[in-house]
Amino acid sequence: MAVRKGGAGAGRPFTLPHFRQWCKKLVVEDTLQPLIIEPFQEAFMADVFTGVKECWLVVPEENGKTSLIAALALYHIQHRVGGRVPVGASSRDQAELLFQQAAGFVLRSPKIRRHFKCQEGYRRIRCDEMASRIQIFAADDKTGDGAIPTLCVAEELHRQKNLKLYRTWTGKLRKRKGQIVVISTAGEPGSEFEQTRMRIRESSPTVERRPCFIRAASAQVVLHDYHVPDKADVEDMQVVKNANPASWITVETLREKRHSLTMTLGHWKRFTCDQATRDEASAITESEWSAIAVRTRIPPGDPIWLGLDVGWKWDTSAGVPLWVGDDGRRLLGPAAVLVPPQDGTSLKPDALKKALKDIHRRNPIHTVVMDMTRAEELAHWIPDELGAAVIDHSQSNAQAAVDYERFMEAMRTGVLAHSGDLGLARHVLNAVARQLPDGKTRFERPRSTRQAVGQERRVIDALTAAAMVNSEVASQRSQPSVYEKRGIRQLG
Repeated sequence: MAVRKGGAGAGRPFTLPHFRQWCKKLVVEDTLQPLIIEPFQEAFMADVFTGVKECWLVVPEENGKTSLIAALALYHIQHRVGGRVPVGASSRDQAELLFQQAAGFVLRSPKIRRHFKCQEGYRRIRCDEMASRIQIFAADDKTGDGAIPTLCVAEELHRQKNLKLYRTWTGKLRKRKGQIVVISTAGEPGSEFEQTRMRIRESSPTVERRPCFIRAASAQVVLHDYHVPDKADVEDMQVVKNANPASWITVETLREKRHSLTMTLGHWKRFTCDQATRDEASAITESEWSAIAVRTRIPPGDPIWLGLDVGWKWDTSAGVPLWVGDDGRRLLGPAAVLVPPQDGTSLKPDALKKALKDIHRRNPIHTVVMDMTRAEELAHWIPDELGAAVIDHSQSNAQAAVDYERFMEAMRTGVLAHSGDLGLARHVLNAVARQLPDGKTRFERPRSTRQAVGQERRVIDALTAAAMVNSEVASQRSQPSVYEKRGIRQLG
């Protein structure tokens, strides 16, 4: 790494002591005092300076993430010859905020001002003596592919549509032995950001835990994650303080924030407690879903029910196994989710049939619960090929309201459990509760649009399948009808 050499007693660049001293040259806007980095920020920066390729800092709002990363970006281009620091924010407005934070340090700080040139129109900051620069842009700009970075910054990664830009940049780091730094708060349940965050926490070989903090590290990635655990009390201000490490955040300031007339529980949980949360319209919260997770799996070879929701062009197709134990409790197994091309062409029926055969080989399917609308051929193939009965289950508002009530009741009473499948969880946590004109409620997708972009945040088809099959199991009929004798039953 080509760096500027420090003077006598200055220390070695790209070490924590050197960075700590350099930050004291920066003037903070609110206090007009030197920037003193906090102990939790020092701990993160110590990992950054080891050279680990991907560094994640996930911490609630108002803990100084943007100030820290603005300082790091300026520090990098002043000490790295030919330094290139692309900063990707979720939108042009977010990018502008980060630029203003970095430029503000330059304008307020006489000790560093001569080293930098701020070009607001270009959202660029240059250090000409090192031939280095920071370039800030929105993540959806068509500029990420051209970067050959030495330090990438993903600002508020949870707000970006997906991790495409992040992966593009990580693929370029080897060219110049670069790094990528992520700063973010919690995202929406089931989002690509949250799935990646969870995977790092669960799969890293080194995991250190303190109250409301996890450090997960591997040779490739390090994560500093501050959050209130799902089962902890988000109204306990001391617990919430443990997840907010900045010294200026206190139990008193948190209590004042929580009791503001404009604060909502959803915002509090997501942005102050750093829990993956949607909002109060969510049909099932992450904590509710986690509460019914079990380690039990459906025993191989045991017969099962299967809920099936079929989508051909935009909606996914989802099959959800349901096993009934000897005690009558119901266990939902991993969902089989098939995503159509979403380019105007339809999912191939053979792909769906193969998925059903794969499930059937592990656990014989004795009954499939599905809406036969636009899937009549499949509904007749199932009895012929699998030997399973088919229940034609309407998805009308009246029936969907019944399915909703039975599903929520089964969760509340402990009759229903699931095996922790992430695919099913994503669909469950996507759903909102929509009140119908008659006052009843049904599960609904958060938006009605079915565009390919962002579709993974809208799909709830596995939940629909699970709710249908649970509803039928809850109201099993004692006498078969003429349709049942033929392998097809009608409901509603």
